[in-house]
Amino acid sequence: MEIGVFVPIGNNGWLISETSPQYMPTFELNKKVTQAADRYGLDFALSMIKLRGFGGKTEFWEHNLESFTLMAGLAAVTERIKIFATVATLTIPPAIVARMAGTVDSIAPGRFGINLVTGWQKAEYDQMGLWPGEQHYSDRYNYLAEYTTILRELLDTGVSDFKGKYFEMHDCRVSPHPKDVKLICAGSSDEGLAFTAQYADYAFALGKGTNTPQAFAGVNARLKAAAEKTGRKVGSYLLFMIIADETDEKAMAKWQLYREGADQDALKWLTAQAAPNAKGGANTNTTQLAAPESAVNLNMGTLVGSYESVARMLDEVAEVPDTAGVLLTFDDFVQGMEDFGTKIQPLMACRKHVKSAA
Repeated sequence: MEIGVFVPIGNNGWLISETSPQYMPTFELNKKVTQAADRYGLDFALSMIKLRGFGGKTEFWEHNLESFTLMAGLAAVTERIKIFATVATLTIPPAIVARMAGTVDSIAPGRFGINLVTGWQKAEYDQMGLWPGEQHYSDRYNYLAEYTTILRELLDTGVSDFKGKYFEMHDCRVSPHPKDVKLICAGSSDEGLAFTAQYADYAFALGKGTNTPQAFAGVNARLKAAAEKTGRKVGSYLLFMIIADETDEKAMAKWQLYREGADQDALKWLTAQAAPNAKGGANTNTTQLAAPESAVNLNMGTLVGSYESVARMLDEVAEVPDTAGVLLTFDDFVQGMEDFGTKIQPLMACRKHVKSAA
């Protein structure tokens, strides 16, 4: 099973809490985390793109770096780890993304990939006059299909003459074009998984629950069914937060502290922004991340326990059929990455093949 790190491109990572570690995103922070991941043999690093935060006392995600430029910098200071940037497809034309991909690939040949997002938080785009209107929620994958078709043509051949509803290329050319750029899509609705099965190489979905490492199995099954219809092989990456310590009790105490400090004003903003997209059904990512049970960490799958317990649970994740890998976040990224590399990964049966450079 591959292991990746979801680098802290936004302030405070993925905990919407007044009692969790508070920090600003910087290149130095992300370099330290990604270089540690590279040193400990992790397979990839991925950054999101966020253009407007949730406010509240913690000003959650009000402070963010830009994904492509950050990952280009990280590509230059790492040696072997794969680098994935995220593009908000409503903001940058596919031909420009292809050219940026060619540039990053020249920095780190064969190590670059792209995560595609359609956009769900209206405020991110409305502030720039780029929100297409409420119809985007129902039409976004048609838009993304055209976008990805053009992007794939330019990445693979350097030329696109595509004509569609949203885009028209006129002998568009991009050179140099990179080789073997993998595409990820984060949609977990039926429509999103159908899109991924047709156009992407990996699906990116949230794990579920606290210390329920196999609760996401249904997502894998749905992705497999969708991929069988297209005849393509598509891997599943699951997002998990790691909260670890020397004992289960110490780790659980931290998790309880973070939950007690939930930034309620920021959570209210999240719920309001997610509501229109959540109408798409219970399987959408935004329905899960805004659910009130544990929105303090956006309801991602959370593994809380001793280093031994977390290693065991990650091995259980690897046992779920069709799991390609996991993408990890931490409450404290610097210490968390070190603890994972030195105290958790060495205990994982599914990572015995990994050779750490540390």
